Amino acid sequence: MSASLSSTLSNRVYNTPSSSGRVFRSPVSKRVQTHPQRSQSARVPGLKVYSILADTAAAVPEPLEDETVFVDLRTPKDIRPHPKQDGNPARAPDGYSNDPWTDPKWVDTKWTVFRGKAYDLTSFLEKHPGGNWLINLSLKRDCTGLFESYHMRPEIAGGPFKRLPMIEDFPVDMVPRAPYPNDSALYNNIRNRVRSELFDGAKNGEHRQGSEWAAACVLGWAALTYSMYVAAPSVITGALLGTAGAWIGLTIQHCGNHGAMSTKPWFNNMMGMCNDLIGGSSLMWRYHHQVSHHIHCNDTDMDEDVYSTFPMLRFDARMPKRWWHKFQHIYMWMIFPLMQAAFELGDMKGLITRRTSGASIYGADAKELATVPLGKVVHYLGLSVPLMMGVPLATVACSVLAYAFAQGFCLAPLFAVSHNVDEAKNTEWLESDRLRGDWAVQQILTSANWGNKIGCFFTGGLNLQIEHHLFPAVSFMHYPAISNIVREEATKLGVPYNEYKWLPQIIVKFQNFMKKAGNAPAPPGNKMPERGGIGSTTVLPVVSSS
Repeated sequence: MSASLSSTLSNRVYNTPSSSGRVFRSPVSKRVQTHPQRSQSARVPGLKVYSILADTAAAVPEPLEDETVFVDLRTPKDIRPHPKQDGNPARAPDGYSNDPWTDPKWVDTKWTVFRGKAYDLTSFLEKHPGGNWLINLSLKRDCTGLFESYHMRPEIAGGPFKRLPMIEDFPVDMVPRAPYPNDSALYNNIRNRVRSELFDGAKNGEHRQGSEWAAACVLGWAALTYSMYVAAPSVITGALLGTAGAWIGLTIQHCGNHGAMSTKPWFNNMMGMCNDLIGGSSLMWRYHHQVSHHIHCNDTDMDEDVYSTFPMLRFDARMPKRWWHKFQHIYMWMIFPLMQAAFELGDMKGLITRRTSGASIYGADAKELATVPLGKVVHYLGLSVPLMMGVPLATVACSVLAYAFAQGFCLAPLFAVSHNVDEAKNTEWLESDRLRGDWAVQQILTSANWGNKIGCFFTGGLNLQIEHHLFPAVSFMHYPAISNIVREEATKLGVPYNEYKWLPQIIVKFQNFMKKAGNAPAPPGNKMPERGGIGSTTVLPVVSSS
């Protein structure tokens, strides 16, 4: 193991019983509220706090005189599923209380938790600069991971909480903890370099600009193929329209829903709602993709991209095994074209249950909820135009099937390859006890890149998945430049940076991985791995110093 990695990973965090946190007051009776971004850690007997993945353990400062100091006693081990919040409900600990989601005292409060403190978001929902459709994702969950990973400037992420009312006596210990990206020295180093070297401090939203011309290309191709489909519906024109739907799904809807297509919220929202036009749901996508997948990548308890297709597909060799998994590397290619139908059914189920497979939908207002059925109506009306013009039903039906199959066949593997290769499922790293405590390392290790600028244009940056996970709110056209910085900083600490030159290379690796995962022996008891398969042991990986 490299010297720097050995020292940084050996910094220890002493775990304490889960609690909502403690407030330590100075002897002076006057109380001064300390906000998250400038909180001081307190010297408490038995509690030593060190910076994870920092080259040296920083000294823990004493509380300032006349200042109230808050210490969040929840640890990364408190990142877990909850039946009333996020993750796989079947994996929630026994006896987990539903409070405060059902407690009458809090049920009508628009609360969120940020770094161990509960806040009332009511006054901020309509004032959020990025639009209320993004801030709504934070309601009734720990929003720390969302806020800190979506803002290039840390002071902006914590800024609103200086002005928001803090909720006293709120049962924060009942709310599963989110990752804390800003606790990662690696993430801070990368972000500081990106801000200074590429965006001149990112004070004017430069990082959200640059993809508008790509959006014009995508929408132009969609308009052309739709015109061809309406004029002469067939399997060929239906399939071509499916490629346009896939391109929309990969690029403008994806980045729009992340708030990364423009500095203008209305433009991002409009691009995000293109998901509804191609048969999906922008609302369900935001909860499924941003709340569940992005924050908890490759966690078998929290990331619904890992467990939602089980038992049909086994995306982790540590998951339970079924006899048919030995053939999954073959039959998965026949399942991928059905992705469109699966998403549409899942959207309607989520509308009824107010939950995707991995995230509860608490923040959606009536208008957002209405987009789910209305989007489906608009989508199928658009596909039915040739039928209204007198084209035979059989011809239109075959064209629509070709559209759905082509769209699913393009989307499914391009979303899957970047998190399902051997390097992204390296158990020596995943199961190290420190990994869950460093969000940036988790994102880098569980992702893999392929290609560069051309792939970035056609996939909306999904080919540079590492950079996308670290900076989801940055325009994808900046990812090639950001990748140079991420690679350098990760290499300094011996953190593997997984990348392939071409798409066919990673497709082959994906195929081989799925074969290995399907044929791997069943785990003990044929059960799901403990703690999402992340940070479940104290074994540290051996890394070459070269």
